[in-house]
Amino acid sequence: MVPDVSTGDRTRGLLSYLFGPGRRDEHTDPHIVAAFAMPGLTDPGRVPLDQHQAALTELADYLDQPVRLREQRLGKKVPQHVWHCPVRTAPGDRYLTDEEWAEVARRVVHATGIAEHGDDAACRWIAVRHAEDHIHIMATSVREDGRRPRNKGDGRRAQAECRRIEAELGLRRLKSGDGTAPKTPTSAERAKAQRQGRGTPVRQWLREHAYAAAAAARDEAEFFAVLTALGVKVRPRVGPETGQVTGYSLAAPGDTSSAGEPIFYSGSSLAPDLSLNRLRERFTPAPEETVVRVDRQADAGGSWRRADTELRTAHAFVIAATDGTAGEDVYAQVQAQAAAFAELLHNTAAAAPRQLRAELRAAAVAFGRANRSAIRAEHRAADALRQAGRALLTVPGSKDGDVVTAALVSAVFLLIALGEWHTQRGHQQQAAAARQALAHLRTAQQQAAQPRLAQLTDRTPNREEADRLAAVVQTVVPEHAQRILTDPAWPALATTLAQAESAGTPARRALSDLTGQRELATADHPAEVLLWRLHNHTADQISRRTSAATHRSAARRTPTTPGPGVVPGQPRHNDADHRRRTR
Repeated sequence: MVPDVSTGDRTRGLLSYLFGPGRRDEHTDPHIVAAFAMPGLTDPGRVPLDQHQAALTELADYLDQPVRLREQRLGKKVPQHVWHCPVRTAPGDRYLTDEEWAEVARRVVHATGIAEHGDDAACRWIAVRHAEDHIHIMATSVREDGRRPRNKGDGRRAQAECRRIEAELGLRRLKSGDGTAPKTPTSAERAKAQRQGRGTPVRQWLREHAYAAAAAARDEAEFFAVLTALGVKVRPRVGPETGQVTGYSLAAPGDTSSAGEPIFYSGSSLAPDLSLNRLRERFTPAPEETVVRVDRQADAGGSWRRADTELRTAHAFVIAATDGTAGEDVYAQVQAQAAAFAELLHNTAAAAPRQLRAELRAAAVAFGRANRSAIRAEHRAADALRQAGRALLTVPGSKDGDVVTAALVSAVFLLIALGEWHTQRGHQQQAAAARQALAHLRTAQQQAAQPRLAQLTDRTPNREEADRLAAVVQTVVPEHAQRILTDPAWPALATTLAQAESAGTPARRALSDLTGQRELATADHPAEVLLWRLHNHTADQISRRTSAATHRSAARRTPTTPGPGVVPGQPRHNDADHRRRTR
C-alpha cells in the first residue's frame, strides 16, 4: 500500500480532477467513502449531472471555510493549504470495499496529524474513490480553531501506518521508505510523456542524464558542460549578495509549458544527492590528494584492467566491513564505495561494447536507488574507484572482450557485497534495488563472456592434459575443486591454464595466486571466475614486461653527450680498432 503526500493551493481544481473523468477516462464512479463529517456533506459524485459543477463549488467552499477565516484574521493568504494523499494498493492485492477504504483513510489522517481521532477541531478532509485500487485523501490544512496542523513528517508517518494496515488486512507487505527516494513522476507528468511519445517522464529522464553527467565530470563546470552537450538546458541559480552559484535547474529539450517556456526542475527535486552541495562533495578533492593522471595514449585494455583491480579492492573492503563490527566512519566509507560504484556503472555503460550497453545502463539506473541511503558518504575514501571509472571514458572502446568481462565479473561481486551490506543493516529499499541491478549486470556479464567461453571450450586440451590440470586443481584448492571441475566453464579454464603454462606460468602457481579470494565460495560459476582472474593476471604480467622492455629500448636509443673532439652525428671508433685497420 503506497501513500504519496503532496500539497497545493487550489481546492476547487483538485476536486474537479477527483470527481471528473480523469485524463484518459480512467475514473469510474467517483464518490466520497469517508470524510470529517459525513452527514449533510454534498457528494458531487452522487448528484445529477446538471448540478455537478455547483456541487463542486459548494464542497470546495465548505472545505475552505477555516482557511478563509484564517486569511481574514491574518490579512494574508495561507500558502499551500491543500493537503493531498493518494493511497494505492500493490498490484495483485485483493479488492477492498468502500468500508475498508474508509477505515484506511481515517487511520492515515490520524497518523499524519491531519485529523487525529477524537479531535473536534481537526482539519476538514474527504476521501474520494474513483478506481478499484486506490483512494485520494484531500484536506484543507487549517484546523477549525484556526491553527495549522502539526503534521511534520507526514509522508514518513503515512508510510509507517500503511505498513501496519497491510499486515492487518492481509495485503502485500511493501518495504518501508527511509526518506532518500527521489520524487516520483506525477500522474500528470506520466500522461504528458505518453502524449509526447517519450519513453520515460521528463523528471526521470533528467535524473538519469544528471547522474550520467556527474559520473563523467571531474568538477562542477564539466558537469554543466556535459549536460549541455547532451541537449539539456542548464539554469544556474546565483546568490543575490555573493554572486556565487548556489544551485541549478535543468530542462529537457522540447519540454515546455503552455506559454512555450522550458519547464525547469531543480537538481534536489530530481534526487536528494543531485543537489549542487551534494555534488560538490564528490567533486572537491581532499587537500592531500594526489590525482592519478590518466595517460590518454594508454590502451583501453589497461583502463579496464585498472577498473577490475579497483573493483576487487572495493569488494575486499566492503566484505571486511560487513563481517566486522563497523563504526560510523566505516559506514561512511562503504557508502562512498557505493557512490563511486554507481558512477562506474554509468561510465561502464558508455564505454563497453555496444551490445552490452542496454543492460549496463539498466543496471546503473536500478543501482541509483541502492546508492541513496541516510548515510552520508566520505567520498575521498573511494577516489581510486571513481578515477578508475572515469578513466574508461578517456580511451577508445576496448576490442578485447576478455578484459571487459573480467571487470564485469568483479563488478558483480562488488554489487553482491553491497546488497548484503544493505540487507544486514535493514536498508530494504536499497537491498531490493541492488538485487534488481544485479540481474541486469549479470545478464551483461554473461553476454560478454559467452563468445570467448565458446572459443576456449573448442580448444580444450586432450584428455590426458585435462586430467593433469584437474589434479592440480584438486591439490591447490581442494575445498572448491568439486564445484570448479563440474562447472560448465571448466573446459575453458583448462584451456586458459594450459595457455598460461605455455607462457611460462605453471598451473599450480597460477591457481595459488588466484584462489585466496572469497568469491569462490559464493560464485555460481567458480571456474569462470578463475578464468577471468587468470586472464587479467596474465595480461598484467605481459603489460609489465612490455613496458619494461620499452623503457630498456628507449634507454639504449637515448643519445649521450659527445666527448671532446667528437663531431656530433659522426660514428665513434675504438682507437685500437682504428690502429688495426690502418696497419
